Amino acid sequence: MSDANTYTPPKVWKWDQENGGKFANINRPIAGATHDKELPKGDHPLQLYSLATPNGVKVTILLEELLAKGHKGAEYDAWLINIGDGNQFGSGFVGVNPNSKIPALMDYSTEKPTRIFESGAILLYLAEKFGEFLPENPADRAELLSWLFWQVGSAPYLGGGFGHFYAYAPVKIEYCIDRFAMEVKRQLDVLDRRLADNQYLCGDEYTIADMAVWPWYGALVQNKVYEAAEFLQTHTYQNVVRWTEEIAARDAVKRGRIVNRAFGPLNEQLHERHDASDFELRTQDKLEAAE
Repeated sequence: MSDANTYTPPKVWKWDQENGGKFANINRPIAGATHDKELPKGDHPLQLYSLATPNGVKVTILLEELLAKGHKGAEYDAWLINIGDGNQFGSGFVGVNPNSKIPALMDYSTEKPTRIFESGAILLYLAEKFGEFLPENPADRAELLSWLFWQVGSAPYLGGGFGHFYAYAPVKIEYCIDRFAMEVKRQLDVLDRRLADNQYLCGDEYTIADMAVWPWYGALVQNKVYEAAEFLQTHTYQNVVRWTEEIAARDAVKRGRIVNRAFGPLNEQLHERHDASDFELRTQDKLEAAE
């Protein structure tokens, strides 16, 4: 790997498989499956294949919120896809999501099974399917869609940009960290200004826009990703802090954030979710204690 101050790009880029970094073993410049592996399938119409990264947490929060509202059709099986092990490159998963990214969802309640990939698309699909967390008024719906797609477009600067260079890159490059830190702080200011006069992103109503944004920016504020809260002085965005804590206190959010979680405290890891009782009976601390 060349020094950041001396690197000159070649005329033609070539893939260096030994380029270092935390995720070097799963990054590659081609798509498609690397091995044959069928996906498991449970008894519920909704089959989720995911990991409790911020993008995965969006969907499990929504599913738990739908169940809390009494939508029995939102019952789901959640299967762990460990991206560190390359599970996302199995043939079954690629069949659901050709982009090999979590989360991916199969809906078997439709006449022909429906696949949905990309977390924002899954949120919108489920909100429309169950008629919840999505305003009917066209102007309010437009506001929601604007914030939903704001998250889709903005979070890569937080995760793949700031998070990568601050926390995961094999070398610390000042220019990259400064560039993306500036952008993330600008994004936090966007949120802070919006939340100064609104309880939630779309006003007084809690929606899928909040569910999309919270796992990324709420986790950042709470220092649960990248350990960068002090570096970014996230406590100064007081409206974001208020919103973050309010959403974190919701019971459905507390459940949703631990589904398909395979890291952190064992009592906050529920590798698979097939029934509401799993939250009480099958967190990793209980499973390991029973061995």
